[in-house]
Amino acid sequence: MRIRQFALVGATTALLAATAACGGSTSSSAGTSGDQIKPVSVTIDGVGAVDTDTKLAKKVPAEVRDRGSLTVATNAPYQPFIDFKVEGRTDEFKGLDYDLFQAASARLGLKATFSQQPFDGLVPGLQAGKYDAIAGGITDKKERQQVATFVDYSASGTGFLVATGNPLGVKSVADLCGRKVAVQKASNQAKNLTAYAKESCAGKPVEVKEYPENPQAVQALIAGNVDAVAATKVNLVDTAASLSGRAELVEDASAPNGWLASPNGFGFLKANKELAEAYRAAVQSLIDDGTYDKILARWKQTPIAVKQATIDQAID
Repeated sequence: MRIRQFALVGATTALLAATAACGGSTSSSAGTSGDQIKPVSVTIDGVGAVDTDTKLAKKVPAEVRDRGSLTVATNAPYQPFIDFKVEGRTDEFKGLDYDLFQAASARLGLKATFSQQPFDGLVPGLQAGKYDAIAGGITDKKERQQVATFVDYSASGTGFLVATGNPLGVKSVADLCGRKVAVQKASNQAKNLTAYAKESCAGKPVEVKEYPENPQAVQALIAGNVDAVAATKVNLVDTAASLSGRAELVEDASAPNGWLASPNGFGFLKANKELAEAYRAAVQSLIDDGTYDKILARWKQTPIAVKQATIDQAID
């Protein structure tokens, strides 16, 4: 699985994204009058209730605070980040991003309404003021920051799948020098491993073997044709679980989110940095009280967790 990505087009449009968000939750309605904040509570399935923090709610720009709600554009399905709650209906959502955004909104005294939109209409709609935010497995990239401000809530890089028992003792990317590694054709892993081998594997090159799709790369490992598989760690979490007894995921303590991990974020219009900062503070509060960990665990995405919510921390 690849985190959905946007491409900038022209001077005012920007970002084309394959986004994703998910989750099942119920929420109370919200509204404010002046500086009076009306509390909001949401109940996240398998997690529990999340309530408003009045101090954090005061960080929300007055216009949004007075409105008591905001709209979030997304494009489902893109599991586990965003999906439709009921097959055949496009107005109810579930997923990691859905749960986390709803929880952060409640913490700020806001109600968030998700709206399914065409993939190529997400950013133009944000720029036109049709939505307040975009969400769903979006990678924060420096180029995209020309248009949007990102609240980075997780990070995802490359993971390595090896045979059960890790017979070759692979602990990090450095241990792949001199090994055969399966990757998906034209993937970031193919590009990055080839570059790494040239720079860091003198005399012991990585033999990068490309396959049309990740499942074929995994089958090459199971068949003993390669020593490891390199793919997005998010994707390999479920793969490793389904191959218990045959393959396992390498856990690199120096790169807990994966090799060359890039942050994933909720996007807000660049001019709305105050709103983005309010959401950063809300996400951090969810990290601090353990709600964040519960949400990630619900969607089996603990490996992409971060300890600090940040703003615009793209690595490329």
